[in-house]
Amino acid sequence: MIFFPGRLIGEGGRSKRVTKVSPLSYWTPRILAIVFIIFLMLFSLDVISPELTLGEILVGLFIHNIPALVLIIVLIISWKHEIVGGVVFLLTGLLFMIIIAPSELGGLIIAGPALLIGVLFMINWFKKKQ
Repeated sequence: MIFFPGRLIGEGGRSKRVTKVSPLSYWTPRILAIVFIIFLMLFSLDVISPELTLGEILVGLFIHNIPALVLIIVLIISWKHEIVGGVVFLLTGLLFMIIIAPSELGGLIIAGPALLIGVLFMINWFKKKQ
């Protein structure tokens, strides 16, 4: 592959347009996703209790962190394929709003960042696609 300004020449002499995405547009959803996942993981610390054994604490931490672990895998995939991050984070935000806290404004504290991250990944994907 040969790169010319604005074009990428691949095998067979076919060229495709390369769209430059701003660093802010590229890094914002990724950094926010990392911060959001850490925020979700903080909720699992309520498992730690003096009367529990180490094994029970570790199992509890693992069970409480399953959603965060899934989002870590999604973030790794969406680092290259923004559409995956956009769709999954939007669905995560909607699930938080509909299932977990449908009538509480407090649900937006968790759903809001997920929705924002999903929208930012979608914007980044759309800019790259053009």
